[in-house]
Amino acid sequence: MVRLIASIVGAAFVLVLGIALFGSISGAITDPVAPSAESVAHKHPKELELASNGVFGKFDRRQLQRGFQVYKEVCSACHSLRLVSFRDLTKIGYTDPEVKAIANQWVIEQPSINPETGEPATRKNIPSDRFPLPFANEVAARAANNNALPPDLSLITKAREDGTAYVHSLLTGYTTQPAALLKEFPDIKTPEGLHYNPYFANLNIAMPPPLTADGQVTYADGTKPTIEQMSTDVSAFLTWTAEPNLEARHAAGFASIIFILIFCGLAWGAYQNVWRDVKH
Repeated sequence: MVRLIASIVGAAFVLVLGIALFGSISGAITDPVAPSAESVAHKHPKELELASNGVFGKFDRRQLQRGFQVYKEVCSACHSLRLVSFRDLTKIGYTDPEVKAIANQWVIEQPSINPETGEPATRKNIPSDRFPLPFANEVAARAANNNALPPDLSLITKAREDGTAYVHSLLTGYTTQPAALLKEFPDIKTPEGLHYNPYFANLNIAMPPPLTADGQVTYADGTKPTIEQMSTDVSAFLTWTAEPNLEARHAAGFASIIFILIFCGLAWGAYQNVWRDVKH
């Protein structure tokens, strides 16, 4: 009797689930969800070819230095790089004296304490210091950026889907809101203080276009500083900050594959040698 009741209850439960599933499917077919402005206008990041792409990719040091220059002259006013030290710049081709000069001349100084008075003070940066924060705290950062908090860029290419391509597309994607989109979705007009960018998740971003004109940065190596070039270079630099050991990882992976192939060859040879006189 107990088994019969359990079977009836189980069958009823399955029936209810089936009815609910059928209702959900039929509802989705007969009354589909209307597309949103984000789903219609949001764009997938454009492909970006860099020397570091691929299994055998290596960083282009000259490009990384150009990217650092763009970060220094354009991005550092709002965005921090708190996981990177000045001395790490030696890994992208700067000499120790150059790194020391960059740290010493950095606009923002390190917070410190006056040993004589005990009052808060600042001091010049040294190579072992990490890049200083552009704002004292989150409140100050929001107050200076229309209540938006500029993200730290140390790991930005790891923290975003299609990281490097996303950064490049975002920097070059600012445009006016399409009239056709406004006609279809009149309620999504870009609010005052925001900027339309189809590569941003909700289409409207608080950050104004950081790269506004060709020649905004004067490259030391003579490369023509177009908006496309500057955005590519700073994207490459931020790829390095997120994964500075990329080249070592690629080399280790390649060496591991070679070792496995040699080991498999030796194992096969040993197998053939041990069992060569055994009749099947």
